[in-house]
Amino acid sequence: MSEEFLLDKRSIAFAEDFVPGTEPMDEAHKAAVLAGAPASSGGVNAVLTMLAKLINARTVVEVGTSTGCTGLALFQGMDPAGVLTSIDTETDWQNTAKTAFRAAGIASQRSRLINGRALDICNNLRAGAYDIMLLNDEKLDYLDFVPQAERLLRPGGMLVINDALWQGKVADPNDDSDESVIIREALDAIRESEVFTCAMLPVGHGVAVGVHA
Repeated sequence: MSEEFLLDKRSIAFAEDFVPGTEPMDEAHKAAVLAGAPASSGGVNAVLTMLAKLINARTVVEVGTSTGCTGLALFQGMDPAGVLTSIDTETDWQNTAKTAFRAAGIASQRSRLINGRALDICNNLRAGAYDIMLLNDEKLDYLDFVPQAERLLRPGGMLVINDALWQGKVADPNDDSDESVIIREALDAIRESEVFTCAMLPVGHGVAVGVHA
């Protein structure tokens, strides 16, 4: 790839701040940083809102609630009656997310927060019932989530993988950490799948998107 297509730091910063976040998003981001929880960038949030709006998402399953940053972004683009099912092992983070959703005026019946290991919970979700599946956390299970996404998403639905470049480590061939290896394998599985048409978006720490056939 020619270096003429690589963005400079100033352009990356401009792109990240191009769509301003809402006050509840900013508060959720601050809470995530304080709690040591995953926090999405402004560019990632804007992409999530756009993708949800693009397909008028009504049913979304999210792996990794954190403090609600990505959930708020999804809600901004979802159908006004849409429901977010969000899974996390950290109860405190989910309680913070509930507060963030309430501050944003999201009706309580529109969010279903489930505490537990996402891979186990996804086994019990209905096949073909979801418009978007977002992977935010439980990175060591990313490869196992690919067949789950094939099963859970409707035709035209989207698998969205946040942190897909994992702070630049995925692109480093010398990085053989468990997370980097698993994420690479998951990305290879999506790219080679006959089910998904995919692309990598260089926002935040990378967002991979696969559209279900």
